[in-house]
This record gives sequence, structure tokens and C-alpha cells, in this order.
Amino acid sequence: LWNGSFPFYPIVNTCFPFDTTQAVIVSVFLSMLATLIIILPGIRGRGRLFWFLRMVMGLFVGAVVLTIQFTRDWETGWVTANTSYKSFSCALVNADIGLHIGLAGVNITLVGNPVNQVNETINYNEHFAWSFNADYNHSYSEGLERGLPSPILYMAEKFTTQSPCSVHRQYRISGHYASLTLWMAFCTWLLSILLFSMPILLYGGYMLLLTAALMLFSLLFFFTARNASKCPIQFGPVSLKTDYGGSFWLTLVTGLLCLLLGLGVIILNSVQPEKLRLVFNLDEGKGEE
Repeated sequence: LWNGSFPFYPIVNTCFPFDTTQAVIVSVFLSMLATLIIILPGIRGRGRLFWFLRMVMGLFVGAVVLTIQFTRDWETGWVTANTSYKSFSCALVNADIGLHIGLAGVNITLVGNPVNQVNETINYNEHFAWSFNADYNHSYSEGLERGLPSPILYMAEKFTTQSPCSVHRQYRISGHYASLTLWMAFCTWLLSILLFSMPILLYGGYMLLLTAALMLFSLLFFFTARNASKCPIQFGPVSLKTDYGGSFWLTLVTGLLCLLLGLGVIILNSVQPEKLRLVFNLDEGKGEE
């Protein structure tokens, strides 16, 4: 031992840096919501409530479509196991091992029970990117050089291009196209906001339908990778199994919400246009125009 650790492990612990992207996006949309609340008393009449609901709904959809691009919980799995901690060592640790798959890479966590074991603090959170501007195999090789714990390297190896599991290509391509369709959904959401404010209600409803279709297509792309053949991730007698995460279900709910809203606008425009004008706070002359 050298300084309490094996000499071929130069770094005892490596923590993943805090990602501020999601926090920035949420802060921006919350600031916009706060601004709407401030100017809400200036809206006169019964259209105040409908105006506020429209703005809140629009901000919610935009925040979701933009945030899920950067989340890492489209597919998640946890397991608690007794496992070896480092190579060339017979020491076993009890730890919670988590696998979190996003559109741009995989995130692996390792937290000891308790955190302090074998004279070390076992609290790791490592990200391995597979987006088109990143090299997953290089990130994995860097993890080997840094001497990451064996459970992290074992799971990260499952997603390498040389792995017999053959899931790297499916996840990488599916994540790329899912991300692309979500960016398109963000653009159609912006167009729907613009059309509703002009107001061109019917075409705004069409844009909402297109936003819903693109979000549901992104789920379909990820579904194809999720159901690809996989190798089991085994830790002794227990295995780690993954399931759809919060981002997947949030995308599904938001997509269905856009679908219902778009259909509602189109149906009201053809059946009862006066009620639709009431919801959008339009008078008769402006609606006809």
C-alpha cells in the first residue's frame, strides 16, 4: 500500500462535476413565469384566467422539451450488492449501484453502504458520453487509467463498441435521432406560440399537433434501443435491471398533453369558434379578421 491505496490507482475518488444546464433552463422559465404573474393584474376581465393558463401551459411544454435534451434518466436501474471494489484486490464492499441512460451517454453511480469503507469514501458518479462529438471508448480508457472502481468499469464496458452486447450503436443512433426530433419539437412549439399570439388559432393547433407527434416519435426512437438485445449486468447473485425513467414518462405525458390541446383547438375552431375566441380573449371583430 502507498498512502493507504494501491500504487496503480493514482486517484482515490473522482466525482462527476455538477451539471448546471438543467438548472439554467428551469431558472429561465421560472423567471418568465414570475414576470407573467407580475403583469397578471394588468389583464382585465374574465380573460385573465384563460390568459394565465395559456401562458403557464406554453412555458411548461417549452421547459420540458428543452430540459429533457440534457437529462440522464431516460432509462434507470438500481441494485444493492456486495461486490469487489478494485481490481487485484479481494476486498468486498456493500454498495448501491445505479445505471442511468440518457440521449447523449450513460451515467453510472456507486454509493457505499456506509459511504466510508476500506479506508475510502465510496461515492462516485461517472458519465460516459456517446454523442457524435464524443468518443465513448476514449472516455472508458480514461476511466481505466484513472483506476475507477471495478463495478463502474464493468458496467461501462457493456456499452463499448468492442463489447459482445452490441448495444452501443443502437443507443447512440437512437439517442441522436431522438434528440433531433426533440429539437424540431422545440421549434414547432415556438411556432405555435407565435401563431397563437398573432392570432392564427387553427394553424397554432396544427403546430401543437406536430409538436406532439415529434415528441412521441422521439419516444419511439428510444424504445427501439431500449428493447435491443442486452447482456445481463450481474453482481454475484443479483442482477441490475433497468426500466423507463422519469424523462421518458415526462415526455410521454407532455406529448399527450400537446395532442389533446391541439385537437381541442381544431375541434373548437370548427364546432364552436365563439368559445375558442373566448378562451383566447378575442372579440368578434378581431376573430373574424
